[in-house]
Amino acid sequence: MCGIIAFSDPQLEHKEETINSMMQLIQHRGPNTDGRGHFTDDKVAMGFVRLSVIDLKSGAQPLYNEDGSILVTFNGEIYNYQSLRAELIADGHSFKTKTDTEVLLHGYEEWGMEGTLNRIRGMFAYFIYDTNKQTMYGARDFFGIKPLYYYLQGETFIVGSEIKAFMRHPNFKLELNQKAVKPYLMNQYNDLSETLFKNVYRFPAGHWFEYHDNKLTTHEYWDAQYDINNNRSEEEVIEDIDKTVTESVGLHNIADVKVGSFLSEGVDSSYVTSVLKPQEVFSVNFANGPYDEASVAKELADENGLNFNVETVDAKEAFNDFPEMQYHLDEPDANPSVVPLWYLCRLARRKVTVALSGEGADELFAGYVNYGMHSNNDKIKAFANKLHHMSDSKRQKVAKFIKKMPNFPGKTQMYTLAAKPKDFYQGESWIYDPDQPSIFTDEQANRVLQGNYQNDLTISSIYQDDFEKVKDIDEVKQMQYIDLHHFMFSDILQKADKISMAHSLELRVPFLDREVAKVANNIPTEMLLNQHGSKQAFRKAALRHLPEDFAKRPKLGFPVPVKAWLEEEEYCDQVRDLFEESWVNEIFNQRQILRLLQDNYDGKINGRRQVWTIYTFLVWYKLFFIDFDKTVEKYGHVQPEVKALMDSGKLV
Repeated sequence: MCGIIAFSDPQLEHKEETINSMMQLIQHRGPNTDGRGHFTDDKVAMGFVRLSVIDLKSGAQPLYNEDGSILVTFNGEIYNYQSLRAELIADGHSFKTKTDTEVLLHGYEEWGMEGTLNRIRGMFAYFIYDTNKQTMYGARDFFGIKPLYYYLQGETFIVGSEIKAFMRHPNFKLELNQKAVKPYLMNQYNDLSETLFKNVYRFPAGHWFEYHDNKLTTHEYWDAQYDINNNRSEEEVIEDIDKTVTESVGLHNIADVKVGSFLSEGVDSSYVTSVLKPQEVFSVNFANGPYDEASVAKELADENGLNFNVETVDAKEAFNDFPEMQYHLDEPDANPSVVPLWYLCRLARRKVTVALSGEGADELFAGYVNYGMHSNNDKIKAFANKLHHMSDSKRQKVAKFIKKMPNFPGKTQMYTLAAKPKDFYQGESWIYDPDQPSIFTDEQANRVLQGNYQNDLTISSIYQDDFEKVKDIDEVKQMQYIDLHHFMFSDILQKADKISMAHSLELRVPFLDREVAKVANNIPTEMLLNQHGSKQAFRKAALRHLPEDFAKRPKLGFPVPVKAWLEEEEYCDQVRDLFEESWVNEIFNQRQILRLLQDNYDGKINGRRQVWTIYTFLVWYKLFFIDFDKTVEKYGHVQPEVKALMDSGKLV
């Protein structure tokens, strides 16, 4: 795992000094100083910082082809690189290293960008500069596991792993994207392609680009396809799932360093851990949390003879470290799971360089409760059964009728059962509160924002282009597609990469593999989501490795006691102090948000998610737009546990 940064800016002087300054801000992604490198010419600069995982001694980048005319910088892992390497050697290519990186370089020479991308399995973002063509190429992996951002204004093109590095380029203009603040409030993360930094965009997953003569051209090479195979028995489907998942976990275990895994009590991480059987597994608990995830996870670790590592986090520590978390995320992310992930990664890095995790299983195998029946109310269940026997046109009439009715208990569930997903679906947030399918509704978000930040965007309007792509497949898979391209892409994977790399830890996600996706996307929905629950065929595959109670456990993740924290005077006051700062009124209606905070503290409402989302944004804004130089001075360093490993000579 590494960090990459590049720019094209023909008129800029001091390119070498600039690229080195930019690399400094992503040094946490690659603390191995002997693997750091850069390239400059009269137009282009490319920088690289390395965390050594494969071929520890000779993998410094940039890597060059035989005549030095083409170079590559790469962040990620190519899991099938060994077979591709053998194929390229047979075709006459000469390799200088044993790294997976060099496969991309010679693959470009042999097969071109698209041909290489169609052959590889992995997580990646990489750049190739062809000096013969005076063209820079780049690509991002199938799901967007590895981050990639770009900025294009005039002759200045900047592209790289983290936005904070852009801020060291003399021609980068720092400006808040006002349009994105409202979608952030509704979703707890920004779901637009343009980030909260004006003119900085997320490069899309499954795409590659070429930049030549100040022109950026993008190409799609992969997207999820749903070709349902109704001819397989359930046992054949279970066999396919387990075979592919087991193979993927094996490929994700390829490394020249120690590999561990995260372990909660849920089926996803338990499945990965039971197949991998690493020496070290890691979990986290909260001192005043509503659930005890660690004790259940420890049972599985003990059954498999694994060394169980756990860290217990208290509110004081979490609030103290929270600004540093948001600094590393680049964009604000109010998903509370950011907090336990921070401590998981810190704990794991003390013992391993690579950790496997269970992200992606819910999106691929229909694990979220909002994909199906999200009520235990018998009347609503009976209503759902009636809908099942209605024609499509009649069902839509029922949905429109319910939508116009005054609010009543169960209205949200009844409407969403009757309506088409494109008319109501607002993503993963349903899991937390089925009666409010967003953090802030459209009206609530506009109410707390000042006029310049108000707009007509809604969550569903952001999703419509993607719904159009999958309009002809079944409704559950439509929702899976949306979550894969929004919640997974913009929230889950952003925090997974940024928080792990803040600790110089490589986090691998074996469910997010193109072959696993191919199997998952062809499974009939009724084999995954039915009256027995969610992820059914997946859970039965996991039974081949897990005790029955683990395979059937509901999703919890690592529950974070935000509600309890905000009910404590000390932490409510800490949030209030930030809400009351004078600059806040430029963005938010200060009176409204202070009332929201107080009403939540007094128990008049349960506004914890709204309060936490605003608090997260303000913490982030202050870091990047008010005190950035102080922020870098405080947080722009390698984490202490990594520094200790460096000082002891044990870092690899």
